[in-house]
Amino acid sequence: MSDARTPAQIEADIRLRRERLAETLDEIGMRVHPKTIVGDARAKVVSGVDHTLGRAYVGVNRAVSGVRSRLVSEEGAPRLERIVPVAIVLVGVVGLLAMSSRRRKR
Repeated sequence: MSDARTPAQIEADIRLRRERLAETLDEIGMRVHPKTIVGDARAKVVSGVDHTLGRAYVGVNRAVSGVRSRLVSEEGAPRLERIVPVAIVLVGVVGLLAMSSRRRKR
């Protein structure tokens, strides 16, 4: 099988292949460069943290909305029949904690 290309065509082909090889080597060099590796790792961590914080925000927002819907009517008026017992329990818990703290100091 004979190559019907001219020497100039062969040289042009070699030059093109060298350019492609140089581009590939540059790309590989960038991928394995320590700054690139650190940057990629940092981006993954930030993405994970953002995702986790987003999920936590959604969870807290749902919980707050649920509590609010139980303590406030649809019109926005406080439901005293539900707020008063909750307040009494909270005051009792705070009082017990305060008494417990005083006993430990003695």
